[in-house]
Amino acid sequence: MRRAKERSARGGLRGWGGVAGMAAACAVTAAVTLLPLAHHGGGADGADAPGGAVTAEQARAEECTEPEASLPASSADGPSIEKIKERGKLIAGVDQNSFRWGYRNPEARELEGFDIDLVRAIAKDVLGDPDAVIFRAIPTNQRIAALENDRVDVVVRTMTINCKRLEQVSFSTAYFQAGQQVLAPKGSTITGYDASLKGKRVCSAEGSTAYEALERKSFGALYKDDFDGTERDRDLLTVPNQLDCLVRLQLGEVDAIVTDNALAAGQAAQDPAVELKGKAPFTTEYYGVATKKGADDLVARVNKVLVDYRAGGDSSPWMTSYRKWLAAGLPGIAGPPAPKYRGD
Repeated sequence: MRRAKERSARGGLRGWGGVAGMAAACAVTAAVTLLPLAHHGGGADGADAPGGAVTAEQARAEECTEPEASLPASSADGPSIEKIKERGKLIAGVDQNSFRWGYRNPEARELEGFDIDLVRAIAKDVLGDPDAVIFRAIPTNQRIAALENDRVDVVVRTMTINCKRLEQVSFSTAYFQAGQQVLAPKGSTITGYDASLKGKRVCSAEGSTAYEALERKSFGALYKDDFDGTERDRDLLTVPNQLDCLVRLQLGEVDAIVTDNALAAGQAAQDPAVELKGKAPFTTEYYGVATKKGADDLVARVNKVLVDYRAGGDSSPWMTSYRKWLAAGLPGIAGPPAPKYRGD
């Protein structure tokens, strides 16, 4: 099998060293609780909303003009929160492949990263214990399915808020701003998301906004597998997990990757032979915590957690986590994006 060949080849991959390299290599095969894989799944901080849990549904995509606008923050309980409390654990869909965001530290044997810190903050607020979490590692293309099938309560996995996804899930306010960018070897003739991609093999994750960007404009790049979405799909150019693209780049099977600059910065830290191409991201995207569509009490509660998480300026939990995990690869970020609420 292709993945077995990749695992046997890991020892020869260039630029993988130390804890970072070990974490990334282990992430290809290690599992927290790995969900079954399938091809192609689908202003000011607010205060508690009056009258308890919010009941309005997220805007339909056809009415969507400002997808980052979420429900007002609330600490009130509702059916989703009560279910989590009865269980005594928050079930969170996360990544274990993305260095500095959600990855397994091979020395500590624990999941770590910016997204993991946020999951623990949610668990602490809802259950009083940051460790009251069941982590479930989910591929990029299974994030929405995991919520729809009640396998997880939340997905905290560098997931971009957009109108299309709002048809299927609900989102918190934004907790990070990112954008799409090209990652390629330092000696490559590729200069960014431009005509230099013509004829090049470009990898992206299934169900990602990177793949959608290439669908809109590819500059003549080869980005879609033959038999894509079928049992004959080779998972070469479109892959289930975003880190698979880095493996293929290192094996010489693709020429470049399109992904969020936030994730690409972590990959560049893992492999000094690659770098971000282009002066800046060619899109602006915001990450949100995703829940099952209509889980409005949980969305409002996460928004309340984010109010607290942003508070405190340079000493806020958000800035503390940013400095620990992301500042080295994404310097110069002064703080989190300001939340937007529907009705403001």
